[in-house]
Amino acid sequence: MKVVLKKGKEKLVAMGHPWVFSGAVGSVEGKPDERGLCGVYSHNGGLLGTGYYNEKSAIRIRMLSKGSSFTAGDLRQRLSLAIERRCGLLTSDTDSCRVINSEGDFLPGLTVDRYGSGICLQIGTAGMEAWRAVIIDSLSEMLSPSFIYERSDTEARKREGLADSEGLIKGSLPDPLIIRENGVSFLVNLVCGQKTGFFFDQRDSRALVRRYSAGRIVCDCFSYSGGFAVNAAKGGALSVAAVDASANAGKWLSQNAGINGADINFTEADVFSFLRQPGGGFDLLILDPPKFARHAGEVDRAARGYKDINLAGFRKLTSGGLLFTFSCSNAVDPYLFRQIVFSAAADARRQAQLLHVLTAGPDHPVNIAHKEGEYLKGLVLRVF
Repeated sequence: MKVVLKKGKEKLVAMGHPWVFSGAVGSVEGKPDERGLCGVYSHNGGLLGTGYYNEKSAIRIRMLSKGSSFTAGDLRQRLSLAIERRCGLLTSDTDSCRVINSEGDFLPGLTVDRYGSGICLQIGTAGMEAWRAVIIDSLSEMLSPSFIYERSDTEARKREGLADSEGLIKGSLPDPLIIRENGVSFLVNLVCGQKTGFFFDQRDSRALVRRYSAGRIVCDCFSYSGGFAVNAAKGGALSVAAVDASANAGKWLSQNAGINGADINFTEADVFSFLRQPGGGFDLLILDPPKFARHAGEVDRAARGYKDINLAGFRKLTSGGLLFTFSCSNAVDPYLFRQIVFSAAADARRQAQLLHVLTAGPDHPVNIAHKEGEYLKGLVLRVF
């Protein structure tokens, strides 16, 4: 199959961006092979590379290679290199991490997370689905996992024309499944947990909260299973409050607090309403909300949400207190997020010093040509 792009649409692909949207396609000749593979060409006939094609998706092509082919051997080599590059991240204190990070590891549509001796697999695109057997066989050979569990249940998969695929592929799940991260233990539910079961992307930020928590009154908002709250308690906080609208999150947090010997006060509440209540001040506040914008059309609404939550957060901080504030909306770029937070500080009439700019850890590499992969943004501010 040969796909020719419209004039002027080849630049991003030539620079390494892995996506070709439907509007960039000029003409299509033939049909994709059994893997959905196609050759991608500029308007003047120059080969740009090989990708996989899906006419049901707005992202019509996801690039795999700058050459004229992509084979099972190429796929295995990329899996092997990605796994090898994570070896230094696993220690006696940390037994789990992301192993394959989709476009960041030049394998668009594939995410693999390691949980102790097992792995959780997520296939998000039809093009990667075509390689399912090769992927599972290769991961089994390279990692010898005690279990392989699948969580291919994303909205992106539906947009690709694929049904959800969930369940145990190999082995048996430990009950309970407990992982270690920087010396802290966490219960993981692969069946019901968000993402593939755990937010590995915040590992470094959780460690930073632990470092800053000694002697402080801490509040972890949108606390989920308590990753930040437990680290704050382990870091020597005077007290730790956690707030989430989900009662199930509170039960999960309580279990994580228990296995770590942490004292955490959980409140089931809407975070916006909680922060607007009078009284009380915090020395360290964490704002890690769910995604407010899933696409560009939701950015304005998301910006208002980030402005409101940060404004309320600034007003709850003591002088000299620390704000850890995050956005996981890839449609909200880092510059816009920073402007939103600084605007909130101005409206709250608070001065702030920027101490850290945060992103996902090194097990979540980003293809530098693919800014959409840089979804997680964080700022640490000292507030006066």
